[in-house]
Amino acid sequence: MSQAYFIAGTDTDVGKTTIAAGLLHAARLQGLSTLGAKPVASGCTMTAKGLRNSDAQALIDESSIKLPYEQVNPFAFEPAIAPHVAAREAGVTLAVPELLAAMRSVLQQHADFTLIEGAGGWRVPLSGQDNLSDLAIALQLPVILVVGVRLGCISHALLSAEAIARDGLQLAGWVANIIEPSTSRLEENLASLAERLPAPCLGRVPKLKQASADMVAEHLQLDLLD
Repeated sequence: MSQAYFIAGTDTDVGKTTIAAGLLHAARLQGLSTLGAKPVASGCTMTAKGLRNSDAQALIDESSIKLPYEQVNPFAFEPAIAPHVAAREAGVTLAVPELLAAMRSVLQQHADFTLIEGAGGWRVPLSGQDNLSDLAIALQLPVILVVGVRLGCISHALLSAEAIARDGLQLAGWVANIIEPSTSRLEENLASLAERLPAPCLGRVPKLKQASADMVAEHLQLDLLD
């Protein structure tokens, strides 16, 4: 039976791709077919084959089902700025129907374990009044929340979880990505997150010198997902 999840973060730069790649790697170690996608990415590099995003490439590297890059990351923008601003500057309209069609083609591959990674936090704008969260709602995917553990993360995590629930989606699990290990009262903060977030913690990922997918996977527990 195939499983598919939307990867969201409490903010930008909290390690969504690092965790997503680790989850995909963990699934591959269990003998599952895997597929990761990132519908919208800014901060891309121009190559001979066109714009390429390192986060999208990291997901491709951990996907056992290989798709053309443009199918994995259909909307790529060069400036490392908010996607809706980058799209506007490029003369592109980021609309949910186009994103939905692209991601449904990914889900139709029926990988055992599929991850669709968002951008930034839960309420990232697209065009008009649309948000990237509207894509997750349209796909009706359960959500895995990456919590970037640093000062202020508890409020960000709880607000994100509340918004996910208000949008009618299941929070399937969360991952504590310890991006600031010097955070004061770290253990107390992690305990507060575990007490208050209405989903299992899939793992605590320490600050790693080399945050490769295989190293991250060692700290994750896929069996806690429904």
